[in-house]
Amino acid sequence: MRYHAQVAHTVLRILCGVILAGGAAFGFERSLDLRLINTATAIGESRIESVRTEYHRPYRIPVARAPIDYIDVVTPFRRIVRIAEDRARAGARPLGQRETLDAAGDRVGLVEFVVELTFHPLNSYVGVPLYEVALVSAAAPATLLPVQTHRTPRFGARVDGAPPLFPYVPLNVPGRSEPMLGGTVVAGFTALGLDPAGVYEVVVSENGKDLWRGRVNLGTLR
Repeated sequence: MRYHAQVAHTVLRILCGVILAGGAAFGFERSLDLRLINTATAIGESRIESVRTEYHRPYRIPVARAPIDYIDVVTPFRRIVRIAEDRARAGARPLGQRETLDAAGDRVGLVEFVVELTFHPLNSYVGVPLYEVALVSAAAPATLLPVQTHRTPRFGARVDGAPPLFPYVPLNVPGRSEPMLGGTVVAGFTALGLDPAGVYEVVVSENGKDLWRGRVNLGTLR
């Protein structure tokens, strides 16, 4: 049994390596065909946690500058991985290709930047501040704005792991006296409007004042 588990682990690591190498050569997938859906689903349904962890690592941008903890990039391909992964963890039956696309909805055409926040415990916020996310590129247009932005408060400690796939419902809904300890800002950009192999500067700001700037190379993702 141990031999077969090791073989499966090796095969899945090779699969992830091929996928990541393909991303490095061509950039992220702006649209998905049935072959890509099957490939993404296979990664999400893997029972080997280390394989999934290795796959997700390049999509996380560490920040660690208050109030921003990190930023996750969710491409259309990774969205399918996450749908399959969430269902596998919940013990739900696998979805067919059409059901998977239905589950992704219109967000399958977006690249989302998920900004995870932690606030000072003595903050007086009544909602997530109006933080904005933009992408800056050397190519025209120089600044790209999201087509949609969602802000979700968090009451309580963050659970380790990937952020929720659909983080539009307040997490850990509190009693009236419990403070808001953090939140999530999800900025969605039209995938077809981005250069699949482009290098962009991610800018998080409030009222025109930059909170953080950092680069993301979409060419290294899938």
